[in-house]
Amino acid sequence: MADVVVVGSANVDLVLPVQRIPRPGETVLASGLTRGPGGKGANQAVAAARAGASTAFVASLGADESGELLRKALSESGVDLSLVSTAGRPTGTAIITVSADGENSIVVAPSANAELELSSEALRAVQRAKVVLAQLEIPFATVQAAAEASSYFILNAAPAAELSDELLAAVDLLVVNETEAEAIGGSLLERVPAAVITLGSKGAVILARGADEVRVPGVPVEVVDTTAAGDTFCGVLAATLASTSTTGSELTNAVRRANVAASLSVKTAGAIPSVPHGDVIDARYAEVYL
Repeated sequence: MADVVVVGSANVDLVLPVQRIPRPGETVLASGLTRGPGGKGANQAVAAARAGASTAFVASLGADESGELLRKALSESGVDLSLVSTAGRPTGTAIITVSADGENSIVVAPSANAELELSSEALRAVQRAKVVLAQLEIPFATVQAAAEASSYFILNAAPAAELSDELLAAVDLLVVNETEAEAIGGSLLERVPAAVITLGSKGAVILARGADEVRVPGVPVEVVDTTAAGDTFCGVLAATLASTSTTGSELTNAVRRANVAASLSVKTAGAIPSVPHGDVIDARYAEVYL
C-alpha cells in the first residue's frame, strides 16, 4: 500500500533550447533537441518517491518505445507502476521551448493520457493512501473520481482551467500558480479549505480557512531550466504531508521543504532528471531554515 498515490499524466518531453520563446507568428532557431521522460503526473510521482514516500502512479501509457522510456525512468526512481495501464493510443508528448533565462513554454498532446480511468485496483489504492495528488492533464472525470475516493486530496490545478464546484468541494488542498488561481476565479477559500499559491522565484503563499496568511520566501538560485519546478514542489509537498500532519505548522514546514526542492530542480535541465533526492533536499533545507 503506497502512502502517496499520484493520478496523472506521463509524456515524453521534446525539449528545444532557444534564445527566447517565440512570439505569435514568429520562428526562432533552437540550439538542439533532447528527448526525455516527463509529464506532470510522472514528474510529481518521481518527486514524491525521491523525497522519501512510498509512491504509486496511476497513469496510461502507449504500447510504444516512449512508454518504455517512461516506465524505466519511473521504476528507477522507486515508483510503483502496478497501476499503470496500457492504452490504445500513443504515449503523450510535450514540446517544450526553454529560453536562455530558464523560462519555458509547453504544448502537450495528451494521447494515451486521455484514456486514463480509475480501475478497481487503482480505486482501492486511492482509498488507502494517506495523500492523493492529481493534476489536469488527464480527464476531469478521472480527477473527480480520485478526489471523491481519497481521504486527503491535493489538486494541482494545472494547466489553468475553470473548475466545477463539485470538484473543488472534494479538494482538501489546492496548489496553483497565480495564473491558475485567476482561472479558477473568486475567493479560493470560499471554494477550498486550504490553498498554496506558488510564486516562482518569490516562493509561495499559504491560505487556510480560519488562519492567517503565511508567506514562504523564495530560495535564491541560479536558474537553468524551470520545466519541472512546479511538479517537484507538488510531489515533495505530498510526500512530506504523508509523513506528518496536514494542518497548521506542519503544512508550513511541508511547503518550505517543497520550496527548497523546487529551487534545487531549476539548477538542472530537463524534467525528471532535475528532480532532487530527499537527502539533498534536507541538507539544503537545513541550510535555509535551521
